[in-house]
Amino acid sequence: QVQLVESGGGSVQPGGSLRLSCAASGVFFRINTMGWYRQAPGNQRELVGSTTSTGSATYADSVKGRFTISRDNAKNTVYLQMNSLQHEDTAVYLCNAQGRYFNGISFDSWGQGTQVTVSS
Repeated sequence: QVQLVESGGGSVQPGGSLRLSCAASGVFFRINTMGWYRQAPGNQRELVGSTTSTGSATYADSVKGRFTISRDNAKNTVYLQMNSLQHEDTAVYLCNAQGRYFNGISFDSWGQGTQVTVSS
């Protein structure tokens, strides 16, 4: 089973920055895609950004130019650098990893989430 542990959330003023980290552990063959989602109260979960094992990244339009996703494959860790944070970015941020076990079975795992609050 793949475990994802997030860190780096917190409270920040508008215009501030935060960096989230998510480390994957367990026994698996490979992780293909790692990404970040977020969910605000009353809203559906939405993709913030994701990256493949080769570094190809995708972002939600709402965060393009402000957030940067990166990945350290050797550490099975994905990062989300969030700059110019806005009130609308307030949400629980959840890490996601998709890959395969050695037996060929795929997995789609989620972290517990970390709260990001943007408030003046």
